[in-house]
Amino acid sequence: MSLGPSADARIPLGNSGLSVAPLGWGMWRFADPGEASPRERVEAALEAGCTLFDTADVYGYRRGSGFGAAESLLGAVLREAPRLRDRMVLATKAGIAPPVPYDSSAEHLIAACNASLERLGVEHIDLYQIHRPDLLAHPGEVAQALERLRRAGKIRAAGVSNYSAAQFEALAGHLPFALASVQNELSPLAIEGLDDGTLDAAMRRGTAVIAWSPLAQGRLATRAGELSDSPRTDRVIAALEAIARRDGTSRTAVAYAWIMAHPARPVPLIGSQNPARIREARNAYAVHLTRADWYRILVAARGARLP
Repeated sequence: MSLGPSADARIPLGNSGLSVAPLGWGMWRFADPGEASPRERVEAALEAGCTLFDTADVYGYRRGSGFGAAESLLGAVLREAPRLRDRMVLATKAGIAPPVPYDSSAEHLIAACNASLERLGVEHIDLYQIHRPDLLAHPGEVAQALERLRRAGKIRAAGVSNYSAAQFEALAGHLPFALASVQNELSPLAIEGLDDGTLDAAMRRGTAVIAWSPLAQGRLATRAGELSDSPRTDRVIAALEAIARRDGTSRTAVAYAWIMAHPARPVPLIGSQNPARIREARNAYAVHLTRADWYRILVAARGARLP
């Protein structure tokens, strides 16, 4: 029996009442110019079966300009084609405020949410996430802001990004409702979440896990014959490639499938802005990973035998 969810499965976002497809689309490069129009990219993600669309107010920022650019671009698409909004669970993030760099004060979060709503041109945000932990913000203050936004109907659910398990617990302890999700880096090259308690805590609480950079900043998508950045990357690529050849699919599809196979059911965020590659990610559902396959990739990443 193959590990991982099917294309028609739905992953609950905690107990928020929201659920998403096992693959999502990340929009951190959405504001970059591309061969395809913004609408074509959005529609490609929907065609690939993605329902979670993950952006942030800081996406598009480059050396003092472009803050809010990705949200504004998505807002323009939704104004042009309003019905697309009904097909997505819209997620955004706040808390990175260049050049601070982090600000999760209640004042900032509330103002940032209002600004995101205006840029996106929507009445509410489905999943509002704290982008990175602000060490100068007491979790009680962060919780107060999220509660006010939820009570006002501006957000449906709240989550965190780049939080440790302990930071997650600290914030959760001050909230009158459960956090819906935690979004951290996870890939066959970024495996810290398997051992640092993040995924274990999410499974204990029933919290959804969202995986950013599932292809390790593109390192796992290098073309055959290209040099990688390290022997470790070479090992992981070889392990992925062996399964890809066996199943007649792409190495990237195997990487997505490896993430989705974990029992926490992480939702990998496709980062490509190329419509063909976005659609290709759907091949992950056809990868037939066995337990032996999964652990073989983990061994390659660790560079050591299992105990």
